[in-house]
Amino acid sequence: MTYTLYGIKACDTMKKARAWLDEHQVEYRFHDYKSAGIDRDSLRRWCAEHGWQTILNRAGTTFRKLDEAQKADLDEAKAIELMLAQPSMIKRPVFDLGERTLVGFKPELYAAALA
Repeated sequence: MTYTLYGIKACDTMKKARAWLDEHQVEYRFHDYKSAGIDRDSLRRWCAEHGWQTILNRAGTTFRKLDEAQKADLDEAKAIELMLAQPSMIKRPVFDLGERTLVGFKPELYAAALA
């Protein structure tokens, strides 16, 4: 099975995840959602699995630069619209294992999921 790693090429956490996968000889396809975008169904699926609060990267520069009106009264629908408009707001990486996804990068979680 080939897995899919979603994220942004230049992100440091992405670089760590990709290096770990390469080092452990895990085959994966990289999907850069900054250049290739992301579809609404994927975001809905990830939000259903992990909660939109986990998928929306509020610590990132892109989110912090939003005006207060855009940040106010956030719910899943509004968060998905923000992430569709600016995929940099999606937490990264999202590692699609087929039957489930992992959000963020922790070597021990990747190792356990792939064991």
